[in-house]
Amino acid sequence: MKIDRESKKPYLLIVEDDIGIQSQMRWCFDDYEVIMAADRQEALVALRRYEPGVITVDMGLPPDPGGTTEGLLLLEAIMNMAADSKVIVVTGNNDRESAVKAIGMGAYDFYLKPIDAEILKLIVNRAYRVLELEHENRRLHQQDYHSPLDGIVASSETMLRACQTVEKVAPTDATTLLLGESGTGKEILARALHGLSARLGQRFVAINCAAIPENLLESELFGYEKGAFTGAAKQTVGRIEWADKGTLFLDEIGDLPMTLQAKLLRFLQERVIERLGGRAEIPVDVRVICATHRDLPTMIQDGSFREDLYYRLSEITIPIPPLRERIGDTVLLAKAFLSKFVDQLNSKVRGFSQSALVAIESYSWPGNVRELENTIKRAVIMAEGSQIDTEALGLLNNGTHSDPLPFNLREVREQVERSAILRALNYVNGNVAKSAELLGVSRPTLYDLMKKYNVDYTAR
Repeated sequence: MKIDRESKKPYLLIVEDDIGIQSQMRWCFDDYEVIMAADRQEALVALRRYEPGVITVDMGLPPDPGGTTEGLLLLEAIMNMAADSKVIVVTGNNDRESAVKAIGMGAYDFYLKPIDAEILKLIVNRAYRVLELEHENRRLHQQDYHSPLDGIVASSETMLRACQTVEKVAPTDATTLLLGESGTGKEILARALHGLSARLGQRFVAINCAAIPENLLESELFGYEKGAFTGAAKQTVGRIEWADKGTLFLDEIGDLPMTLQAKLLRFLQERVIERLGGRAEIPVDVRVICATHRDLPTMIQDGSFREDLYYRLSEITIPIPPLRERIGDTVLLAKAFLSKFVDQLNSKVRGFSQSALVAIESYSWPGNVRELENTIKRAVIMAEGSQIDTEALGLLNNGTHSDPLPFNLREVREQVERSAILRALNYVNGNVAKSAELLGVSRPTLYDLMKKYNVDYTAR
């Protein structure tokens, strides 16, 4: 819905071929920037140019002023071009049938001639108010919808369990340790912990302990005073102090040198730091989240990680499953990445071939979600037609993987059935009828199985 820049009034399109009625309605709607059109062609031109929020359409337009053909064709075109617009059809008193048909096609309301300008004005004002409320509701819905967990695409029990833990832990200030292989999305979950906490409006400061040389890492974390070492030309605040009142994310904490582990432990115990070259204790209020792909208990055994630091860091531990253990998620993620990169790259690709979906699902994805994302981006670029095939995917080692099954036959059957249901739903974007066809069962049977195994695809 556009507003005229000069008059600041919303546009109202009136489609009417009678010059006398045109004049009457223009005078009546002085609160709007009125655009007049005498036939279907003029109306469509005005619709594209002004994008009016409300349109009144006389059903009897030339070249068929005695009928409703042109009016209905115009209404159909408006619904295709601007479905949000509110169309009020104006028709003769003896043609209620056409008015009801127009409502069925998507018209907002109808008005029967003869025209009473004041009554029609009330209908138009109400239509604009409904349109404003719809826009406001959509805006608020979008604000509410974008939660910190929106970046996580998952249908598997293991990943959903990790997300549920994040939601429970986030409101607290408990130091949290995220455990998972490289590429599983540890930083995304760390940002979700911050985004769902009371510290949301404060800084989220991330530092990768493995990416910074050991001789620089201490100054990066704790900061330094002027003259603390050669080249320290001014006082510099460290990452811990910079995160005050917010969240500090220490990625790859397993690579933190032993010399710094003692200093980090003291900070976690006392919540104070000292800059390099300084003597003053600086209090810092910060939520600490750590992540690593390393086996910290084993590192404790071989003496490369402090046991007391481990227990300080792991008040809450959240394991993040590798992609190969997230049953049903690979296809779901691949489609999400496809949509993302098609938009970014303005690609004509529209989907995957069946063989490509099989390849995606059977590949072991040692690089996890990061590898899958990079693979789909490359495939979108390399695809020749409207579908991504196995050649565009370029998966060199198409090794399959299997999940360990229990020995109990009932548990085996239930696990396999649930996995098959998730696979089918992911393949057809949640279409229950098509999923039932793939699975060889009726729709009622599939609904019963979804209920039995707590598969609520529409909630994801």
